[in-house]
Amino acid sequence: MTNSTLNIALQNSSNTNTVYAYITGQALDNNNALVILEADGQTPYYPTSPSSNGSALAVNCSIPLGASGSTVNVTIPRIAGGRIWFCMNDELTFLLNPGPGLVEPSVSNPSDPNYNKTWGFCEFTFNDTQLFANISYVDFVSIPIALTLTNTSGATQHVSGIPANGLQTICDGLVAQNNTDGAGWNQLIVNDSSGQPLRALSPNTGHVLNSSLFAGYYDSYVNAAWSQYTNQTLSVDTQAAWGVLTGNVVNGLLVFPGVGTFSPPQHLRHLLLLDRSLRRLPHQHGRNGRHHRSARRCLKPQHPPFFLCAAVNKRSSIL
Repeated sequence: MTNSTLNIALQNSSNTNTVYAYITGQALDNNNALVILEADGQTPYYPTSPSSNGSALAVNCSIPLGASGSTVNVTIPRIAGGRIWFCMNDELTFLLNPGPGLVEPSVSNPSDPNYNKTWGFCEFTFNDTQLFANISYVDFVSIPIALTLTNTSGATQHVSGIPANGLQTICDGLVAQNNTDGAGWNQLIVNDSSGQPLRALSPNTGHVLNSSLFAGYYDSYVNAAWSQYTNQTLSVDTQAAWGVLTGNVVNGLLVFPGVGTFSPPQHLRHLLLLDRSLRRLPHQHGRNGRHHRSARRCLKPQHPPFFLCAAVNKRSSIL
């Protein structure tokens, strides 16, 4: 069993002397209550439910990291769904809704008070058995964040963030791709007031800001995949009790006998290689039953090895 708390060293390796960190999540040893670490990096703050939406936090939760090269040690309780947030040259604004529910910074809401700030986060869960952590480039890319874990035996694991010029490299690539096909890739770049990149959005997040972005971009590809499985069988190896599931397109629906039917993706979000996008794959329910529901779940993106969407996303499927 793990200790009830975890020590984390937050290091400012940036070129700015003003960086603030924030740690949020659900306290596993306190009935999964919302917890935010206070500015001292040691005291857990458990907000109470406010009377109205958009209420301010009752305490200061901005942890100053100090000058470039400095390290600040913090201590957290066991947390699920945890995030460590970093903001450069400014502080982030977190708000509370009744519940309490935490209103987190948003990259898809231009009216959010943090929208024009330079920030990012990594994710973790620290429970009674182990620590899970990742640098989480799902919805956007911004500042470089790296993770290093040293276990009780002294072994170390390290995951590097993007290079110092990584954001600019990504933005240059988006501009180049847009110059090639004119699809709007450059619209995924969010610049600051001086015209410098703040972040690069995922296509799914970009679509939230502009619902016409990439309209019809994958239509021909989807049609080709659906056409192929009209005449060929799609096999999905669940690598579990359900074995290999097979299906074909019948009357425009991808049918897995005894499991369910799936309509062709009609929206950009269903086609992107992002797990949050893939969760929205449209489907029609087949017969009831625990085995059916479990087998069907294997075809959904909560189980990455079994993505049904891979039939469309994997280029080899229609070559």
